[in-house]
Amino acid sequence: MTAPVILLVEDDPALRTLTTRALQENGYVVRPVGAAPEMWQAFDKEPVDLVLLDIMLPGTSGIELCRLIRQKSDVPIIFVSAKGSETDRVIGLELGADDYIAKPYGTRELIARVRAVLRRGGLERQQGDRGAGIARFDDWTVSFPRRELKSPSGAVVDLTGAEFDLLASLLDHPQRVIARERLIELSRTRLGDSSDRSIDVLVSRLRRKLSSAGKAAPIVTVGGVGYMLNVEVERS
Repeated sequence: MTAPVILLVEDDPALRTLTTRALQENGYVVRPVGAAPEMWQAFDKEPVDLVLLDIMLPGTSGIELCRLIRQKSDVPIIFVSAKGSETDRVIGLELGADDYIAKPYGTRELIARVRAVLRRGGLERQQGDRGAGIARFDDWTVSFPRRELKSPSGAVVDLTGAEFDLLASLLDHPQRVIARERLIELSRTRLGDSSDRSIDVLVSRLRRKLSSAGKAAPIVTVGGVGYMLNVEVERS
């Protein structure tokens, strides 16, 4: 198997070197760059499997780069942020980042997060084991083999990988309350610690997209517990 390719965008030379070495020692191919122009050159040169993206960059910020990447690709993105910058992390997750890691971080945490995001991406590509692959709820249609959501009008709704996994988990347990921690496990994603707002941000993003058809999204918040898809689900 070809080693996963990670595009590391970090302006601190020392940290860039240390992170590159840690990733390489764990079997990854790393393309280290220091700012937006170099990132785009590396990104467009050949495919990458994951982008490790610092928020505080000279020139174009990591937040803006995330937004621009999401306009052209669904490649997994892990944000790197200074401790305490919850607002930046939440904005990044809103824009479609898959995870974040706070500075300073250790090698074990870095590798664990990279592996978790890449594992989820691999499962996305291999998925297709939910019956014949079609689920319908509240006039919406989901194709699991195509990882596609269609609105009641038939329009395809763009979902990030994490958003689709969350929806798939809710569809697997309709009209049942799922605890926030369990929802993270079921959706095979790791968006920071379960005590922070990351899973709530992900639910909010999905709700917003499910509300685009003109009526409220059928995802109910159960205070202090978790979330529930409050409609029947038909499969075929």
